[in-house]
Amino acid sequence: MNRLAKNWINGEWVDSHQHMQSINPATYEVIGQYANATVEQVQSAIWAAKKALKETDWKRDRRLRAKVLNEMADAFERHTDELIEILATENGKIKPEATFEVTMVPAKLRYYAALTLTEYGRALEPKPGSYSMVLREPMGVSGIIVPWNSPVVLMIRSLAPALAAGTTTVIKMPGQTAQTNAVISRLFSELTSLPQGVINLFSESTGGGSRLLVESPDVPVISFTGSTATGKAISATGAQHLKRFGLELGGKTPMIVFKDADLNLVLPKLEKALTIFAGQFCMTGSRLLVQRELADELKQKLAQRLEAVKVGPAADPSSDMGPLIDKNNVARVDAVVEKAIAEGAKVIVRGGPVTEGELAKGAFYRPTLLEVNDNSLDIIQEETFGPVLTLQVFDTEEEAIALANDNQYGLAASIWSRDVDLPLRVATEMEAGTVWINDWAVVYDEFEEGGFKSSGLGRMNGMAAMDDFIEYKHITISTGISGAD
Repeated sequence: MNRLAKNWINGEWVDSHQHMQSINPATYEVIGQYANATVEQVQSAIWAAKKALKETDWKRDRRLRAKVLNEMADAFERHTDELIEILATENGKIKPEATFEVTMVPAKLRYYAALTLTEYGRALEPKPGSYSMVLREPMGVSGIIVPWNSPVVLMIRSLAPALAAGTTTVIKMPGQTAQTNAVISRLFSELTSLPQGVINLFSESTGGGSRLLVESPDVPVISFTGSTATGKAISATGAQHLKRFGLELGGKTPMIVFKDADLNLVLPKLEKALTIFAGQFCMTGSRLLVQRELADELKQKLAQRLEAVKVGPAADPSSDMGPLIDKNNVARVDAVVEKAIAEGAKVIVRGGPVTEGELAKGAFYRPTLLEVNDNSLDIIQEETFGPVLTLQVFDTEEEAIALANDNQYGLAASIWSRDVDLPLRVATEMEAGTVWINDWAVVYDEFEEGGFKSSGLGRMNGMAAMDDFIEYKHITISTGISGAD
């Protein structure tokens, strides 16, 4: 391949003076090039979005917005196979995982198309002759900053409610998935009902465009998915303009397995909770808490499963887990594991970098399982973002709750038990935005997801996702009719 992925700004394809390489992380082969967006180009995208907000009917015409969202859903369905192929090649996901990501998109768009038509404010006669109404209006230009781990669905997860709310948008996509981004941009260009400048999309590797979105007074709302450290940094910068932030940040999902859990159900989910997207997932089940009575059996059987995981490229249908996004992350994850072992973590399964054979060309890392007794270790407290699982043993329900909550993150948790009352009782004590009982990673368009504590602000999905992009305006009318003051 020798494709050049350009940026899509104000309805036009835009090149830049700097071309970067797109890499297949499974082979480190160059699959194309992309135009690394300049700050000047991002500024022009902001101006285009601001102009579209003022000069088109976009923010006031809900039927137009619903039509565009439904057209977009149709376009994603037309391009499903192409998107799956390029995402798996460029991002490293095995085909079933890439398929899962891409096929989530149309339903999400159609949900917000429907919500656009049901959006309403309130009206009341507080006293005779005086009427008040509250309108929900778009905040303005939305900046959407997308991570590389699931770029298609996480972009749409922010874009769909932003468009439904009536904002215009500038989307920063990661350079690591620029070829995928280009397919998405081409899809946008096919939307005949979309006004020029409503959606602008650029790829970058430098971060200059993202900083401009956060610093610009012309972009009042930022929707960001990424690390907690970055979320805190951009929040501090954006505070100068009192920006609205919707943030889904890091996670350290505890998987709590009680002694009466059905291991036939638990074990496959524990494996997938660790290996899906090669552990590069904010909801990765990276902390296993197991009750003592079940600990030895679970440890033995889970170790066997993890040792049998076949890492390999998406091009191989028999691969169970793809590569990490690049070799720098392989080195980073392995350094985290080595540090944990030096601090006292016990090795149950030592996976690590693949250094021999054909796979050594890529960024492959085999799953690792460590047993830990000290809850204060970094391997427990910090997000690893790789296929590394820790195991801790607990005795009582109260201890399980305390261990699970003793962490800065609160994105999600999973509870496993055949007891009728215990899981719901524990779920009410979890400091997490999503709690699954006898399951993991169940997400619905209609229901909100997001983090407690350092895992974020606001909510993605569901009706509440639109709130990040909305301002409330109160209008009062005094009619002068009899009885009015």
